[in-house]
Amino acid sequence: KRERERERLGEEVSNRKRSMRQMASGFVTLGARGCAQQARGRRAAKACWMSSAAASSSSVPTQTEAGAAEKMAAGRAILALDAETFPILRQTVHDEETKLVYLDSAATSQKPQVVLDALMSFYEMDNSNVHRGAHSLSARATESFERARTRVAQLINAPARDQVVFTRNATEAINLVAYAWGLANLRSGDQIVLSVMEHHSNLVPWQIIAQRTGAELKHVGLTHDQRYDLEHLRRIVTEGGNKIKLVAASHVSNVLGCVNPVAEIAALARANGSLVLVDACQSVPHMRVDVSALDCDFLVASGHKMCAPSGIGFLYAKRELLEAMPPYMGGGEMIDEVFLDRSTWAMLPHKFEAGTPAIAEAVGLGAAVDYLESLGMDRVHDFEAELAAYLYEQLAAFEEVTIYGPPPGAGSPRAALCSFNVAGVHASDLATMIDLDGVAIRSGHHCTQPLHRLLGIDASARASLYVYNSSADVDAFIVALRKAVELLGGSLTPSANPTP
Repeated sequence: KRERERERLGEEVSNRKRSMRQMASGFVTLGARGCAQQARGRRAAKACWMSSAAASSSSVPTQTEAGAAEKMAAGRAILALDAETFPILRQTVHDEETKLVYLDSAATSQKPQVVLDALMSFYEMDNSNVHRGAHSLSARATESFERARTRVAQLINAPARDQVVFTRNATEAINLVAYAWGLANLRSGDQIVLSVMEHHSNLVPWQIIAQRTGAELKHVGLTHDQRYDLEHLRRIVTEGGNKIKLVAASHVSNVLGCVNPVAEIAALARANGSLVLVDACQSVPHMRVDVSALDCDFLVASGHKMCAPSGIGFLYAKRELLEAMPPYMGGGEMIDEVFLDRSTWAMLPHKFEAGTPAIAEAVGLGAAVDYLESLGMDRVHDFEAELAAYLYEQLAAFEEVTIYGPPPGAGSPRAALCSFNVAGVHASDLATMIDLDGVAIRSGHHCTQPLHRLLGIDASARASLYVYNSSADVDAFIVALRKAVELLGGSLTPSANPTP
């Protein structure tokens, strides 16, 4: 039955995407909206869209247009921390006039010139394998590779650099913990505590381990305003007692935007003798994260979300855990001595880094850490908090828009992202049409299918911001949103209770 349902949903999504492509390549007649003839090709589609939107909105200024002068006068214009050093953002899309507005940084961030330069410099000057060579290229490559490890350790305030293990991404880091620690330590009747808002990468590995070991999964729910329910965790911990072996939680939800109380989560787990894993993919790029202050046992993050290349991430873990855990993969690099019938393992962290690592990507990660710390992580956080509030405010101004997660300033900070839906308009259609105005947002379940089911939706649209965005980008998004909703047969009306 589930297979049939998946096939049905897959066919429905395919049909919808096919329909949207047809609209973009040979636009439907817009009738009352003022486009009588069909447009051909994406450029013509956009031209038709813009003319129809202009005709329909000429009598009623958009929210952005009406408030632009007042916003500037009131000092509400929020300038990007740094939009100049990201070459990709200088391009136009679809035609020579449509500027790219990138609002998809929760999926992956763009890369500053210093990171691109570091990658190119490595391949032009230092390219060599690490750790095993006596020649100068290998020495320079090893130095750059290990320097990146040091910079990551400093960024998260790890006690020592050898407690940072390089992985391909956060997903691999969680799997490393699941297989190396979980299989060795979990038994039938033990409990693993997750939450309903977790990314699939912090759900699926533990499902597999639970099936293999007989451990039981528990899931913390949401509060009435869609936050992590700390009281629910308290009840789970009280009932589970010493059966609970691990509590794993995201630091920031990639859908709800809530910043979870990981210090309190860790304290509750620690009082019960449980270990704590923090998924910091959506926090390390955006705020100061201190593993020593959090007292977490494991923390994972991905480089590509923090201005670094794809294909590089890291695991931080407490030393005693890393020393006790068996290797995750076997091969070169991770050994000390190899015999025909047995092997001994290399010292930390190399025991967990089998094979040739992603050397250039690690060098790029080190450059990305340098870049972020040159901006200042506290400054990045404060900037994004202001821009997040502005994004939320602009979306909340419409009656038909539902934003998921708590509002900013309601007891805890909110990340610079908004997942939302517009009544009567599918999120995928919305994202497709908004792209015609050069604005890149994401749509889908964002690797959180259980959370979307809990919210009673099959998909949502998401706009997410970073250091290269500004209030002008948010304004461009709102203009494109209004056009797209109208073109798709919906409407946006002022909210009766707008966010103050």
